[in-house]
Amino acid sequence: MRHVNLLIISLLTLQLSFSQINEIGVFAGGSNFIGDVGATDYISPNAAAFGLLYKWNRSARHSWRASIIYSDLMAADIDSDDPRRISRNYSFSSNLLEFSAGMEFTFLDFNLHTGKPVATPYLYTGISVARHDNHFFLNGVQTAENTESWAYGIPMVLGFKMRLIDKFILGIEVGARLAFSDEIDGSVPDSDFRQQFRFGNINNNDWYTFSGFTLTYTFGENPCYCIN
Repeated sequence: MRHVNLLIISLLTLQLSFSQINEIGVFAGGSNFIGDVGATDYISPNAAAFGLLYKWNRSARHSWRASIIYSDLMAADIDSDDPRRISRNYSFSSNLLEFSAGMEFTFLDFNLHTGKPVATPYLYTGISVARHDNHFFLNGVQTAENTESWAYGIPMVLGFKMRLIDKFILGIEVGARLAFSDEIDGSVPDSDFRQQFRFGNINNNDWYTFSGFTLTYTFGENPCYCIN
């Protein structure tokens, strides 16, 4: 009897794992940087950003989420309101590839199987890691170090999503990333022997923001949200 019970529990667990609804789709929008170079506006996209994302809707109120987003991150002092930065006139661009994973929370129940229109604001957070080019400024000119680094961070995303048609979900979101690094803009060179080119506020780490739209397609059997 004990073996039978274990088998029943295993089958139920397996069924639940396959009965959750999945989402897979794309992100398209823009990026902007906040650090020691360029403007300090938190929502001011100046470069294209695009990526892929996946969600596993664990309940009508929360989902596990993973994404990969690419952007040619850039900033220029000429766009700043700070006269000192405008006079300095630094600018940079860096290929940035971010991987992120975490949990998405909805403010309202987002049950796609009711047959009714559904829409809700949501929050997303977790952990991110971004690969970026290393560089420094030599006589005011961005100079490549020909190396790459990984910047870990915390994504903080606010969005709104709704069922578009049938199994397609449209979302709009703004997400800031607090990086545990001050190297993305080149204010802190990666190489120790180039530390004489360091500049900026050494007490503040870099930020970058992705703003745009998501479009996902849902698939999978109807979930049983009554069992956790």
